[in-house]
Amino acid sequence: MAERAALEELVKLQGERVRGLKQQKASAELIEEEVAKLLKLKAQLGPDESKQKFVLKTPKGTRDYSPRQMAVREKVFDIIIRCFKRHGAEVIDTPVFELKETLMGKYGEDSKLIYDLKDQGGELLSLRYDLTVPFARYLAMNKLTNIKRYHIAKVYRRDNPAMTRGRYPEFYQWDFDIAGNFDPMIPDAECLKIMCEILSSLQIGDFLVKVNDRRILDGMFAICGVSDSKFRTICSSVDKLDKVSWEEVKNEMVGEKGLAPEVADRIGDYVQQHGGVSLVEQLLQDPKLSQNKQALEGLGDLKLLFEYLTLFGIDDKISFDLSLARGLDYYTGVIYEAVLLQTPAQAGEEPLGVGSVAAGGRYDGLVGMFDPKGRKVPCVGLSIGVERIFSIVEQRLEALEEKIRTTETQVLVASAQKKLLEERLKLVSELWDAGIKAELLYKKNPKLLNQLQYCEEAGIPLVAIIGEQELKDGVIKLRSVTSREEVDVRREDLVEEIKRRTGQPLCIC
Repeated sequence: MAERAALEELVKLQGERVRGLKQQKASAELIEEEVAKLLKLKAQLGPDESKQKFVLKTPKGTRDYSPRQMAVREKVFDIIIRCFKRHGAEVIDTPVFELKETLMGKYGEDSKLIYDLKDQGGELLSLRYDLTVPFARYLAMNKLTNIKRYHIAKVYRRDNPAMTRGRYPEFYQWDFDIAGNFDPMIPDAECLKIMCEILSSLQIGDFLVKVNDRRILDGMFAICGVSDSKFRTICSSVDKLDKVSWEEVKNEMVGEKGLAPEVADRIGDYVQQHGGVSLVEQLLQDPKLSQNKQALEGLGDLKLLFEYLTLFGIDDKISFDLSLARGLDYYTGVIYEAVLLQTPAQAGEEPLGVGSVAAGGRYDGLVGMFDPKGRKVPCVGLSIGVERIFSIVEQRLEALEEKIRTTETQVLVASAQKKLLEERLKLVSELWDAGIKAELLYKKNPKLLNQLQYCEEAGIPLVAIIGEQELKDGVIKLRSVTSREEVDVRREDLVEEIKRRTGQPLCIC
């Protein structure tokens, strides 16, 4: 600090010297020489960090949520949680960060997107990238072999933010997984049923669920001539087909990943196919693919899956798509991804996907990677991309200019005259104790008009009005804010009347 103060004094003195020379109209050479000395001193001094302007903002790619936005999110949360519980799921939670070693080697090329934390004393840690790997670690650590669980939490990815499309470095995931040894395709079909139930309930538009199987992909790569060492990197390229053209994907496989052009062409013949169970049956007859054991197993399971999906009544929402690859390394069987569809520009055209909103699949080997003895626990699950969904819901509500209630208050306790604060406090306390969601204004003598106006602005449906006459008669005036109808209710009957009018159960059991 002393050195800086001395430099600042020298800068000040040199600045005065330069100004003095200019006033004296000294020679340009002398002024230039002294200015150079001043600039050199300023360079030595450097910026004063304590005086730098602090910009108050959220970190890049993150945002705060207003009460209105949170009200929308809570409604979406409720729809998803009710669906998970309807299917018998339990809830768990895990730490927001894991040992770095736990996460590495599980995400293929996406491992570079993991946030590493600064060493805090012996343990190398990273923020969780998803909820699936922590779930597998949880199963192995607790020696669990059977659970149906859901988990709602934030995950973190060092991705380029695209906030208008609902892509953030920090975002919520909603996961549902079934772990355990069960008969083939029954849990997988239930996961797809859950995905369709949630997306239908949210009413965010038409959607399509693409399904494939990693065994079919691996078998396809093998018969096309892809070496084992290139399976995962070529898989990652194929996974981009929902975003870019086949030509771009082929150029990447050949130009960047060293695949022979004729091998890429053979892959292209397969991955550009999509359809329903008829395509599964067609590929079961494919002279090359049907000779590959892995592909044959995958096709057999997909045929069985479509039978169950038909029984669940959702087969019309499902498309067998050979381009679906899901770049994560831990998938071992069926994989799926739900995309929202935009209306085709012309009749006869196929609907176009405008974004993935849910995905998942089977990962039978992941738990064994954490178990000291390599014991496997078969798992299948799904993840809902809620940030993308929130963006769509928010845009829709803005377009409709729909008013959103940000509180659940059922009744405002109001007074018609002055000096009734004590009575208002007693009544609101009675209502709270009875489980009624109630408020009062924080003023001793609020005007009745202001109290009624507050109800209209906040969307509160009822007003319980206390007046001197009501106190004498032992009643409360209950007013409907929308109809402005008023009735006198005996004080002892007020709780039941509010519950009746707001549809709240009369007893909390």
